[in-house]
Amino acid sequence: MQLVVARVGRAHGIKGEVTVEVRTDEPELRLGPGAVLATDPAAAGPLTIETGRVHSGRLLLRFEGVRDRTGAEALRNILLIADVDPEELPEGEDEYYDHQLMDLDVVLTDGTEIGRITEISHLPSQDLFVVERPDGSEVYIPFVEEIVVEIDLEEQRAVIDPPPGLIDDNADVASARDDEDSAEAGA
Repeated sequence: MQLVVARVGRAHGIKGEVTVEVRTDEPELRLGPGAVLATDPAAAGPLTIETGRVHSGRLLLRFEGVRDRTGAEALRNILLIADVDPEELPEGEDEYYDHQLMDLDVVLTDGTEIGRITEISHLPSQDLFVVERPDGSEVYIPFVEEIVVEIDLEEQRAVIDPPPGLIDDNADVASARDDEDSAEAGA
C-alpha cells in the first residue's frame, strides 16, 4: 500500500536541497537517507533520499541526482509516497494511517449519523476529516481529541462531540453587537 509521507516545498540554497512538508508521524523511518519514494506525479520519480537535516525547524532533503537549485525547484509541490505493509500499524496507541480512517462512518456521541470520511486534509495546524453527508454536502471536522472522542476501527466509525455550529447551521452565535443593540434600544 502507498502512503503520502511528504510534499516537496521550495528549494533551499544552491546545492539541490528542498524543504518538505512532512505528512507522517514517523519521518525518521519514512524520510531517512536511502529511502526510495514514489512520486505524484509519477513521472518525477522515483526519488532516492541522499541526505536529510533539520534547519530552523524545517526538514531539508536532498535527492540523488539533484545537485542545484534549478533541479530542486523542478520538484516543488511533488508528493512523496512510501510503500507500507498494509498490516503495519503506527507506533503510537492513538495514531492512525490515513487508509485506516478513510470511509469510516462519522457519528455523534448519541449515535446520530453525520456521514462518511472521504478525505483527510493535512494542514499545518491540524488534520481535518472531510466528511460527506448523506445529502452529498461536505463538512470539515478537525481531527483533535476534543472533538473526535473515539476511533473504533472494528466498528468502522469515528465518534465526534462537535461544538455548536461545527456541523449544523442552527447555532446561536454570540456577538458584541447584540449587547450594543440592546443597550441602545433601552436608552
